[in-house]
Amino acid sequence: MRLAVFFAFLIALLSGCGGPAEPVWAPDAEIQKRAYSHSGPPEITLYTVVSKRSGSGAHSGLLINSTERILFDPAGTFKLPFAPERNDVHFGITDRALAVYIDYHARESFDVIEQRLTVTPEQAALAARLVKSYGAVPKAQCSLSITRILRQIPGFESISTGYFPKRARAEFGALPGVRERIITDDDADKNHNVLIRASTG
Repeated sequence: MRLAVFFAFLIALLSGCGGPAEPVWAPDAEIQKRAYSHSGPPEITLYTVVSKRSGSGAHSGLLINSTERILFDPAGTFKLPFAPERNDVHFGITDRALAVYIDYHARESFDVIEQRLTVTPEQAALAARLVKSYGAVPKAQCSLSITRILRQIPGFESISTGYFPKRARAEFGALPGVRERIITDDDADKNHNVLIRASTG
């Protein structure tokens, strides 16, 4: 009974501090113009933004390299003129666009944890279809939407559905073959110059 009350309170709290989804739909011509295929292997990469002060997870994003490379930034505020968006899915994710995304989140008060996993073409294609069909994500549900999607992909069944970015990071990191790095940026104002150091944990 106490557990049920706790979860009811948690959902109410997250809903209260969040807000409605904000649908965005870039035109077909822009999507086709900016479409980008990366030469690397099929991959699913989880990004987790972590507060340096409290250690809490602040945001989650998902990069998918399939027949094209796209970025699912649920309930995020990231915008880039050359990476058109459809309901939290950003297209045209070149190396330059990805660097801007990472640098946008990494700053004096936040680190970005990157966890890359090489997958099969079928897993990557399914992940791409799932993020494209998910729809605009309400505020405070970034990790919830990502974990819902991951659980539908064969091989990711151990990921539990939840609101907490750090839990998603831990469970994703436990998958065989995940490569992790911590990205830091000490510039609080300009938020440039991505600095990378190898993870020790």
